Amino acid sequence: MSRLLVFLLLVAPCALGAEAAMHHEMILRNGTLYDGGGGAPFVADLAIDGDRIAAIGDLSGRTADSDIDVEGLAVAPGFINMLSWSNLSLLQDGRSLSDIRQGVTLEVMGEGHSMGPLNEAMKQEKRENQSDIRYDVAWTTLGEYLQHLEDRGVSTNVASFVGASTVRQHVMGYEDRAASADELMQMKELVEGAMLEGAMGLSSALVYVPGNFAGTGELVELAGVAAGFDGLYTSHMRNEGKTIFDALDEFMTIVRESGIRGEIYHLKVSGKENWDKLDKVILRIEAARAEGLPVTADIYPYHASSTGLTIELPGWAKEGGQDALIERLKDPALRPKIAADMDMIPPGDLMLTNFENPALRHLIGKTLADVSEQRGTSPEETAFDLIVEDDSRVGTVRFTMSEDNIRKKIALPWVSFCSDSSSQAPEPPFTFSQPHPRGYGAFARLLGKYVREEQVIPLEEAIHRLTRFPARNLRLEQRGGLEPGFFADVVVFDPATIIDRATFEEPHQLAVGVMHVFVNGEQVLRDGEHTGARPGRFVRGPGYRP
Repeated sequence: MSRLLVFLLLVAPCALGAEAAMHHEMILRNGTLYDGGGGAPFVADLAIDGDRIAAIGDLSGRTADSDIDVEGLAVAPGFINMLSWSNLSLLQDGRSLSDIRQGVTLEVMGEGHSMGPLNEAMKQEKRENQSDIRYDVAWTTLGEYLQHLEDRGVSTNVASFVGASTVRQHVMGYEDRAASADELMQMKELVEGAMLEGAMGLSSALVYVPGNFAGTGELVELAGVAAGFDGLYTSHMRNEGKTIFDALDEFMTIVRESGIRGEIYHLKVSGKENWDKLDKVILRIEAARAEGLPVTADIYPYHASSTGLTIELPGWAKEGGQDALIERLKDPALRPKIAADMDMIPPGDLMLTNFENPALRHLIGKTLADVSEQRGTSPEETAFDLIVEDDSRVGTVRFTMSEDNIRKKIALPWVSFCSDSSSQAPEPPFTFSQPHPRGYGAFARLLGKYVREEQVIPLEEAIHRLTRFPARNLRLEQRGGLEPGFFADVVVFDPATIIDRATFEEPHQLAVGVMHVFVNGEQVLRDGEHTGARPGRFVRGPGYRP
């Protein structure tokens, strides 16, 4: 072979590769890049090819199929919603519009309850308890559900924890008792199966049935399985009010004894009489972290929470599930006992937001105190009647938190962010209820109100804790950052205008200020308008085995 031919064979491919590298599918030019690491921003161009970030720097000499001049705008990794309730809303509307409009590119679901694994009884329960969102239960395992979303088409990436409540219900139903050794083994096998499919870890919600029936030892055993795959344990603790220190001790025990990394869902202290406890809660967490215990938390930036009216009822009244609860509430002899065991928040702080029964929807936006006065019954009796009449948990918003405490939590470097809500759209069937505004505004509110207006933390720190920080906590190696080779989950927004518009009175209002969003390299938001693209993928956790 001649030397010239050898030279051409060796050099020509390199030259062709260099020429090809000068052209890209997309270049975002002149943006102010926040790479997710928490450092100072810098002005640069960013190129995208396929589903990856191809190059970052001065790309003025390169061409692209599409160019967008983003001068003066922030370019950041897509935001991670660490607690999403989009399990059903994405079956209805895969656009994830309320979150895409805020720059969210990954919905992490499964607070205590996950969409799998399911047995036949659980599938039937899901079929029977559907309301405005109708769907086929076309999966059995958690991995099958997440793949089902990807196959149907979703605009955001999706991930989930496996719920401790779900595996308990799978094995024990709604029974209020300790698990036998055989039942515990079955639950552990279900957790292992979910981890192998790609669950992010184990989650618990210890104020809701049947999760509240689980003892600490059971949770240690289940968390230990997830720990074996380097999963994360996330928990809605057993109490967030007067006995929060006991709940925090239990959380730390589970983390310590199972050897797992732990995250507290929506860290908060509820009830005005408890607000001053937050400082001590923070000190305890930071002391544990100083000892080497891997503990973090997430929050949403609002002074109100949202859950079902049934949260006000004692746990024993909910044993056996919704049907058993309704029968107890219909029993006049049991009502006084249930009322005596309730620890209800002031009824004027409890706003009704969602009913399954259309005949009750005229009460949406009223407080429990309003309806109690209107009906001439006590707040407890009114709550019982509404739950029975609606045959549901009855959606509520609870104004029980402190604005000052929100700022304290945002300032903590070990806190990430969430909506604790579903992704929605300002159209039916979502407009049939009056949800907490966090579903439309949590991330824009953080960046607009608390970063730009109040300067609680710098923008680069906020972006770090919306992106790389939670990505590392989830053990996602190639998401959460702006680096060549990373998946091209990218948000472009205006730091001067981003803000939430949703309110408690008018929640169905999309946030403003986000201009462009890319998910796996495909543009989902262009000039603030959804493109219709649904390139989201099932993002698998650290235990995944193909």
